Order: sequence, then structure tokens, then C-alpha cells
Amino acid sequence: MSNRITDIGTMRSSVDADSRRSTFGSKKTAKLGSEKNPAVVRVQSEARFQEVSATFAKHGWECRISIEPDQAEDLGDLERLQHPQKPTVVEKKLGRNEPCSCGSGKKFKNCCGK
Repeated sequence: MSNRITDIGTMRSSVDADSRRSTFGSKKTAKLGSEKNPAVVRVQSEARFQEVSATFAKHGWECRISIEPDQAEDLGDLERLQHPQKPTVVEKKLGRNEPCSCGSGKKFKNCCGK
């Protein structure tokens, strides 16, 4: 006969492991511009092709460039690589019992928090 406490611990850890897999089960994509996820760019002329490919080579980014004169240029991936989105910093919310930000000296809940 096995120890009941050990059995419960084993059951709990197996349940936790199952829920973790479903929560974090999505596949992670590779970084844009890497070999696994190259940037896809569409240009209209050979001169523009040379210019864009030089930019990719300068930074060491992987890319797929196609020349299609009858369609509009698509440089979205290049723009994302050159100007990556910075994380937004959220300003800390004022607590109810902290002094009000208007400078009255009252608590926030008795001043502007009504």
C-alpha cells in the first residue's frame, strides 16, 4: 500500500503540468530577419532591389526580395526591423488612500476620486 500524501502530491503535479502545457502550448515564432523568419519585401525596380538588399546585408538580416513592377512596394518588414516597437510604460495608478495629485493635501478618495 502506498503513502496517500505522496499520491496526492503526484496527482497535483500531473494536473499542474497538464494545465501549463495548454496555457503555454502555442509555438514561438522566430525573430524577424532571422534565417527561420526572413523579412519579405516587394520592390518595383532593379535599382530599388540593390538599395534594399544593401540595407539588409549591412545589418545582417535575412530577407526575400521580389521585383514586381506592376504592384506597389511593400517595405513593412524592413520598416519594422529598422524601427522596432518600444515597450509601452504604463504610469502607476494613484491609490485611493494616497495623497491626491492635484496638491490639495486630501486623500485621493476624498478629493478627485469621487
